[in-house]
Amino acid sequence: MAWAGTTADVPTNPLNLLLELAAGDIAWPRQATYSAGIIGAVVTLAATTVVVAVTRARRRRTRVDAAARHLGRGRDIEPTSRAAVTATAQRLGVIADTPGVFLGRTVASNADVYGSYEDMLIEIAGPRTGKTTSRAVPAIADAPGPVIVTSNKRDILDATRGLREAGDHGKDGVWVFDPQQVAAEQPTWWWNPLSYVVDDDTARELAQHFAFASRETGARADAYFDGAGLQLLAGLLLAAARGVQPVGRVYSWLTDVNNTQPENLLREHGDVAMAETVEAVRAAPDKQRGGVFGTAQQMAGCLGSSRVAAWVNPGPTPRPEFIPHQFVRRGGTLYSLSREGAGNAGPLVTALTVAVVKAAEDYATTCPGGRLPVPMIGVLDEAANVCRWKDLPDLYSHYGSRGIVLLTILQSWAQGVDCWGERGMEKLWSASNRRIYGGGVSDAAFLDRLSKLIGDRELLRASTSTSKQGTSVNRQLQREQILDVAELAALPAGRAIVFSSGSRATLIRSIPWMERPYADRIRASLARFDPGTRTDIAPTAMPLQEPS
Repeated sequence: MAWAGTTADVPTNPLNLLLELAAGDIAWPRQATYSAGIIGAVVTLAATTVVVAVTRARRRRTRVDAAARHLGRGRDIEPTSRAAVTATAQRLGVIADTPGVFLGRTVASNADVYGSYEDMLIEIAGPRTGKTTSRAVPAIADAPGPVIVTSNKRDILDATRGLREAGDHGKDGVWVFDPQQVAAEQPTWWWNPLSYVVDDDTARELAQHFAFASRETGARADAYFDGAGLQLLAGLLLAAARGVQPVGRVYSWLTDVNNTQPENLLREHGDVAMAETVEAVRAAPDKQRGGVFGTAQQMAGCLGSSRVAAWVNPGPTPRPEFIPHQFVRRGGTLYSLSREGAGNAGPLVTALTVAVVKAAEDYATTCPGGRLPVPMIGVLDEAANVCRWKDLPDLYSHYGSRGIVLLTILQSWAQGVDCWGERGMEKLWSASNRRIYGGGVSDAAFLDRLSKLIGDRELLRASTSTSKQGTSVNRQLQREQILDVAELAALPAGRAIVFSSGSRATLIRSIPWMERPYADRIRASLARFDPGTRTDIAPTAMPLQEPS
């Protein structure tokens, strides 16, 4: 055999070749040097790439990742895979860039995990665990059609507003409902809550939203006054709707127990039963009447705020009116913001959210298959604080079949119990097809529940004993929790556990919006709207404080 670049015969045995090279019997050709250099460089580059990849992977690993091999993966979680939700989207006739609501990637196999466009979702995670950056913002950014968002902070709005304004997300654009100036938004449009009221049933529903959302957490309802106050408020809401009065008129009626205009309007429009209900309250003894009117006034307290009034009354100058039935057909994005605590606009945020969802449901019944042609995504952040919707647990599973996909975000199980009661929270949890735990919770009872749902693993333990007869090894199969309460309480940032209907629990790596394809568009939105990023805002001079 001859070597390239030389006429000498080259031994085929590698050992003989090395010996003859060492003895100088064979010359090392220049071409071989070039080839060896190239091969060496390629091998070095490949090895470096592998080392860097392994190092990065190890840095991303957390103390709970070892448990992933005992959790759901592969076929165990097939319904959450991209292929499965893509098939669902095709079956539903949904054409979208994203086949469902993206939740993260499995730690075990780096497979994408989704909720489909007929799944309902709930996430429980403590403060600063990444639920906004990894779930709420991506759900809004990926949404193929109309979106509704509730929150008590402006971060979601600032991050996604620019993207939703610029994208092809419908003709209705972006609407920001901000009566309490959470984002310093001005009332450039208005919404009439009475547009929801068409009969005594819808009047009672609207009154119920005011009653439930205005009740302090843990407050006990009064069997008589709460019921009578709700009935009175429903009667006045119906009277205002019938008489084409602004919703603010309802509050003024509640402050004047002698004003009989509501009864007169109800009788003029044939609502005799409601008129008699209002008249009965007005004719009651002073103390009883005052208690009922006071209760109803407390329920509708937000309507007495001049700041709120600008958002729910037409005003002196023409402004666009938000019409829920148009919104769900034309598409767009609605952000509803409210603070927590006394005097909040939560009742109106709830009423507006319900009005849009009900309008979407009405529209869906007229569409093929009884579903919206393009799914509507709802991100109910801080739902137990700013969107206290009493009937949500009972209706949750129904909306998925209508193409109305809701993601309810809570900080703890107890927060949900405070809002809907233990039974209501159980309903909401069970009605969700994707249940996400994102860490940051210290409720031992809730975490023990999750630990049991995650399940156990089998371990083969060996024990050695020595006697006169010799040494014996005893092997015993034992079971232990895959993740115990302490490990769940200390779930590291960037990890979440997904419980899916019909699948085993799986450990996922949360993917924040910074790692998504639209990251630059969200950064641009933050640069434009976030006061902490914008450069066009003059600094506010803070007054000097006298030393104490």
